Amino acid sequence: MLNDPLVHKLVSSVVKEEENIPIVKSLIDGTNTDEDIAEETDIKLNVVRKILYRLYDSGLASYKRSKDPETQWYTYSWKFDKDGINDQIKGKAAGMISSLEQQLEIEENNMFFECQDCPKGYSRHTFDKSSEVGFTCPRCGGRLIAEDNQPIIDKIREDIESYQRAHDSL
Repeated sequence: MLNDPLVHKLVSSVVKEEENIPIVKSLIDGTNTDEDIAEETDIKLNVVRKILYRLYDSGLASYKRSKDPETQWYTYSWKFDKDGINDQIKGKAAGMISSLEQQLEIEENNMFFECQDCPKGYSRHTFDKSSEVGFTCPRCGGRLIAEDNQPIIDKIREDIESYQRAHDSL
């Protein structure tokens, strides 16, 4: 499951540091108590607990609390929530698709001009902005020339399709 780049990216954003990924892997593999995870991963118990609660707060893990009848201590049994991760990835993919579709609309409905003297992408303007400044770069005074934005449009479409496939596969 962690081999999926989208899953790994989402989990990494929650656990913050790559060295905490073994905690998640252990949880996915079925180790369910914080003490067992700490022992299995050789990571300090307080760090394991902190990561488990981050996963819980993010909707990626759940727990059940039970009381030991002899010691009266509580034991927490943790479980990785595969549905939660799928829901979050679907949500993020849908958000990216929406954002990319807006960007695509802008690219398709505008003509862009770029400064030939500035680094690529540094001074890029719509036709309206370019005509306001007399097709002169407001940054360096260089000449603004028409840009073929078809490669940008193609890349956005490709990204939309990629996110759509990821969204639909979950």
